[in-house]
Amino acid sequence: MGDRPVIKSAVAAAVSIAIGCSLFAAPAASQSISDRFKSLFGGKPDEPAQKAPFEAPGETDLTCPPVAVRAGASTFAVAPPGKQPLGNDLRYQATITKTARQCTIDAGQITARIGIQGRVIAGPAGAPSSVQVPLRVAVVQAGVGEKTIATKVYQTTVSMSEDSSVPFTLVADDLVYPAPTDGTGDSYIFYIGFDPQALKPEPKPKATKKK
Repeated sequence: MGDRPVIKSAVAAAVSIAIGCSLFAAPAASQSISDRFKSLFGGKPDEPAQKAPFEAPGETDLTCPPVAVRAGASTFAVAPPGKQPLGNDLRYQATITKTARQCTIDAGQITARIGIQGRVIAGPAGAPSSVQVPLRVAVVQAGVGEKTIATKVYQTTVSMSEDSSVPFTLVADDLVYPAPTDGTGDSYIFYIGFDPQALKPEPKPKATKKK
């Protein structure tokens, strides 16, 4: 009889470990964006932007570059057509408040997961009910001759509310680039920023004249 509590405790501990392992092993594709975002960030949603490393298990032999917001691309301000996003002509403005990253390597290819958190604030000109926020993520080899290793554009839709200040989150989890083999990995950096050009439609191909 005296051994039953010990046995129950051992079983409960084994179950807890099994559940924890199954959650850790769940593929990113099966998780919601919120779950993937929380796994990268944790903590409170409105803390100031951070660039501290996020070490993933099994990453001891892999350098995961730090994240920085590209100069000149830290805000995204929009005005009515033909206006400048200043003063009463500002419709809305988006800013980045927090970042995180995680890297994995397989067969010489690094897959990066970049978490971006920000906020959209409505301006005096009035924001629409929903806005498209364009973001670019790039891995760059810094130095005198800066070299872009890989870059990709992402978009997220933000539904505006009456309080005129709405948070947004985005997890870019498919940025893949070759693992550096020449000792240059320490000079790599993830740059993120808003890219308004990504919202512009691609030019239509010119129609060929029929002969």
